[in-house]
Amino acid sequence: MLEARDLTCVRAERVVFAGLGFRLSAGEALLVTGPNGSGKSSLLRLLAGLLPRAAGQVLWHGTAIDDDLAAYRTGVHYLGHLDAAKPALTVAQNLAFWAGLHGVAAERVMPALASFGLDGLASLPARFLSAGQRRRLALARLAAIPASLWLLDEPTIALDRENVRASEAAIARHRAQGGLAVVSSNVAIALPDAHGLDLADFAGRGIAWPDDEAVP
Repeated sequence: MLEARDLTCVRAERVVFAGLGFRLSAGEALLVTGPNGSGKSSLLRLLAGLLPRAAGQVLWHGTAIDDDLAAYRTGVHYLGHLDAAKPALTVAQNLAFWAGLHGVAAERVMPALASFGLDGLASLPARFLSAGQRRRLALARLAAIPASLWLLDEPTIALDRENVRASEAAIARHRAQGGLAVVSSNVAIALPDAHGLDLADFAGRGIAWPDDEAVP
């Protein structure tokens, strides 16, 4: 279970959102929407433990993630806007590197690439990939490396319709196996029965935050 309680995010002495809360159980998904600048990326980075909270708590299975942040992160996939592909390595080598960091067998690399149509590009250096292909390589990490919680920031950006469907199918399989997903998106994405969270409802406009407590 993932739970957020009364979260407040402050950036550059500006309250981005405040009083935010939700709860997800096994197999559930949360679709995060909102206008540009409303804090979608900040929320996902906060849930990943990459951004400090100004107030509130994030709990994983009922325990605050701060109690053992390193252990929490081992069960989390965070996919941000940057695809983290090393240009000099091939497509397969990039994914094998990530798999090795997580102790995952190399045998999972090619099936994961195939799930996003990249098996034919396995030997191509990543510097030759298009933006959409780099995104697919980042998404292939989800298929190769098991994790209970997926935090996906605009996962379908730069993808064609076929690979949007592949991404939707990957999320559906993850949920069917009991996984959780928090997905931010400004475009339509199929997440059946997902909970919705519109950050416009938690906007921090008009909320003053003391300078000596502001989070950079």
